[in-house]
Amino acid sequence: MGGTMGGAMNAAGNGRGDTSRTTPLRVDAQRNLEHVLRAAREVFGELGYGAPMEDVARRARVGVGTVYRRFPSKDVLVRRIAEEETSRLTEQARAALGQEDEPWSALSRFLRTSVASGAGRLLPPQVLRVGVAEEQTEGAGFDEARVPQQRMQPGAGELRLVPGESSPAASAGADDDAGASALLDVVGQLVERARAAGELRADVSVADVLLVIATAAPSLPDAAQQAAASARLLDILLEGLRSRPS
Repeated sequence: MGGTMGGAMNAAGNGRGDTSRTTPLRVDAQRNLEHVLRAAREVFGELGYGAPMEDVARRARVGVGTVYRRFPSKDVLVRRIAEEETSRLTEQARAALGQEDEPWSALSRFLRTSVASGAGRLLPPQVLRVGVAEEQTEGAGFDEARVPQQRMQPGAGELRLVPGESSPAASAGADDDAGASALLDVVGQLVERARAAGELRADVSVADVLLVIATAAPSLPDAAQQAAASARLLDILLEGLRSRPS
């Protein structure tokens, strides 16, 4: 009987031991996921979506195998980051639209908030592609994987979603297109309100506004210097967007 009780106690103890051993693993897995996502935002924000997974793993201080266990391909990781940043920008635009009655204040608030957050550097390339003539884009020789970091000249046309097979973030699918469309819609409302109020230059498009967000947050090693440079650059760009009395 003592043996039976001892066996039962050992089994119960082993059961409790297994539970105590598996719980930290779940915590570690969640912590690793957070590290990988944070590192991916930093690396892609600095180098563009062309940065290798090894760079993400190094920044997260995990093995590259850990990254691939969470994200079986780079496309999946890029889509996750692009979706999150697109959603964040959309919420920032909605907040500005709903909380600012004056059209120019709403647009400038959105720009300042989004630039300060750095989300514009991580927009998916298909959102940042401007609807200009094909010969202009083909001759430019830019790499779509680095679009978030490029200082592209805004085109005359409005922004449009253009599927692109060469870019990891552009292969996202219907859900990603829906997220990008929501962003374009709410930013379009901010632009139209400011334009209708005569406070935004008539030739400024949604494309121009998103390109401002993507380019007004330079990646500098010193955080304070980066914040100051972004604020200064955005002040200059806002002056360029604003209409002037004729």
